[in-house]
Amino acid sequence: MKKTAAISTLFMAFMMLVSFNMNAQKFPGLDKSPLDIAYYKTSRSAPPIAKIVYSRPQLKGRSLASLAPDGKVWRTGANETTEITFYSDVNFGGKSVKAGTYSLFTIPGEKNWTVILNSDLYTWGAYSYNEGKDVARIEVPVTSGKDSLEAFSIAFSKGSLNLGWDTLRIAIPLSK
Repeated sequence: MKKTAAISTLFMAFMMLVSFNMNAQKFPGLDKSPLDIAYYKTSRSAPPIAKIVYSRPQLKGRSLASLAPDGKVWRTGANETTEITFYSDVNFGGKSVKAGTYSLFTIPGEKNWTVILNSDLYTWGAYSYNEGKDVARIEVPVTSGKDSLEAFSIAFSKGSLNLGWDTLRIAIPLSK
């Protein structure tokens, strides 16, 4: 009887070990376009003015023009549509925008990009983009940076929301 109980206990321990290992191997690999968040604050301890959530596609030997073609609405990142939250009313490139969360789209161009805030949320890409839900649409000039960025990047600086990829740079004026 003691031998049967010991074998049963050993068998149960083995099954738990096997099931634990099987479950532990179900985690997905790293996303090819990782999710990132940027906050706009006046100081480290100040409440945020804005927060942007986006995925960061990589060039990986491809051209920027093939990933974000001129004249076509782009989701401004990868995967889910980029979303920006304003915690108070702001001036976005000369347009008054109410506090809230908006999707961020862009239309690349050679000398200027159109930057769009849209009220549609929780969408994938720009496939269901609806121009009728635009809240603000502005034109910003394209500039060139010294360094090439492999990953699409968004960052805030005092007075602007900055987009960069490869050597392309865009600064969108932003203030409270």
